[in-house]
Amino acid sequence: MINLFKVKAKQKEIAENANGKAPVKKQTAGELRLHKDISELNLPKTCTISFPNGKDDLMNFEVTIRPDEGYYCGGTFVFTFQVSSIYPHEAPKVKCKTKVYHPNIDLEGNVCLNILREDWKPVLNINTIIYGNPTMKIHSIMMQLLY
Repeated sequence: MINLFKVKAKQKEIAENANGKAPVKKQTAGELRLHKDISELNLPKTCTISFPNGKDDLMNFEVTIRPDEGYYCGGTFVFTFQVSSIYPHEAPKVKCKTKVYHPNIDLEGNVCLNILREDWKPVLNINTIIYGNPTMKIHSIMMQLLY
């Protein structure tokens, strides 16, 4: 019975290729979870998200923050997110492309937060990185820049 499904799937793929269509790329579990996380993201008006490699590459995106109050008011800060294919089991790599003096951003722009290193858990998500986790008493750098 299982072989029958494999044969039908293979026939469908061959038929699509014969019609000139590109084969459909299957999304990994990490891409599906990231798609869910991004769709649930509720960014304030001072934040924007962009996909420099196009909407097809969800695993690499940028979050731009333009604080309208506080010490960093008037600045534009761009953070790049590189998400691995085994997300959420591995934390995303977050870098700040804008040169800024901040205790949690090193000279290369690496964001240094515990939740991006040793305290990462698969239950955490992109929302937690951007907004912080109030139950863990961690305020993310992005929220520090906003307020």
